[in-house]
Amino acid sequence: MVTGRVHDWVKDAILEVQEYVHLVTKAGRSVLTPPIYYRDIIEQFDAIGIGSLTVVLLAGLFTGMVLALNSGLTLDQFGARSMVGRLISASMVKELGPVLTGLMVAGRVGSGIAAELGSMMVTDQIAALRALGTDPVRKLVVPRVLAGVLMVPLLTVLAGGIGMVGGWIVT
Repeated sequence: MVTGRVHDWVKDAILEVQEYVHLVTKAGRSVLTPPIYYRDIIEQFDAIGIGSLTVVLLAGLFTGMVLALNSGLTLDQFGARSMVGRLISASMVKELGPVLTGLMVAGRVGSGIAAELGSMMVTDQIAALRALGTDPVRKLVVPRVLAGVLMVPLLTVLAGGIGMVGGWIVT
């Protein structure tokens, strides 16, 4: 009885991984071949990049401020107050900027994309795309992946920069 459940669980897990690999492969191929839906890609740039800009900038700003405040107090004890700028820039560029940007974008955009595609699946819009001869992966997945791949690094740079500005404001 227990071995049957374990067997079913392992089988289901392998099938899920197989479907994921198939989706990633299909999306990767679709990026390189026409047709390319430029309008959808630009809409996703707006949704993922511009839509996340406020959250990412605020998180970066306040993180830089808090980092400067806390590290400044600690470095004052050792007479190394002049190192606050280096500490903030290194921390924001190497560590906190990318992590915070990833978390903010994943939290904001990931749930939105999942809800949107789930709603489209329930209301048979994806089946309608197939019936019209449109590849759903090319139309729905590829623009979101491209927008995420291109916008997250830009948002990371902005978060690091605004974090350093926040540190400068506090010091």
